[in-house]
Amino acid sequence: METFSVVVVDDHILLAQAISSLVNSFQQFTTKYLCCNGQELLDRIASEKIIPDIILMDVNMPILNGIETTKQLTKLYPSIKVLALSVEDEEETIIKMLRAGAKGYLLKDVQKTILEKGLLELMNSGFYYTKDVSTILMNSLNGNSNKIQLKEREITFLKLVCSEMTYKEIAEKMFLSPKTIDGYRDALFEKLHTKNRIGLVIYAIKHKIVEIL
Repeated sequence: METFSVVVVDDHILLAQAISSLVNSFQQFTTKYLCCNGQELLDRIASEKIIPDIILMDVNMPILNGIETTKQLTKLYPSIKVLALSVEDEEETIIKMLRAGAKGYLLKDVQKTILEKGLLELMNSGFYYTKDVSTILMNSLNGNSNKIQLKEREITFLKLVCSEMTYKEIAEKMFLSPKTIDGYRDALFEKLHTKNRIGLVIYAIKHKIVEIL
């Protein structure tokens, strides 16, 4: 049976060790090493020239955080799959990690079985998100979204949704009223079978409407 290598990046040493032990208990995964921050990770990959399959990445870390580290990994080592593992559940943080190139996002209170499932899905499908943020992604993986036709204004709206702008600021940028923007948003929620902004961002990234930074 094929096994996959994992690196854990977290500035909380005891927690990182616990996550490492958990990963090692999974049949198809083994932890190669731990890093305390993103810079340590980049330095170690560069020096050892061994590319891990998956990196379990914390978001908030000193020296180089998870978002900036993921951006660099996406450019330098595109084959590495980053799975965010964080206590941060804010929509803005999740969107930033997705745009940086993360292929999945889990909270640290996730059950052991979900973590293992996430790692397996990451290797098999290339992406993994929990149900709360994955409806649109799963539809696209199943090919259901290929038939969806977006209007030019909807594409413009989607691109702006992937920024840090509020809906009010998007309305001003598009020279539309907030009520009209709410209409665009609700229409896309229905068309893309999602119920939140994160779902819209996932769709835009998956279908290359926006480029990952």
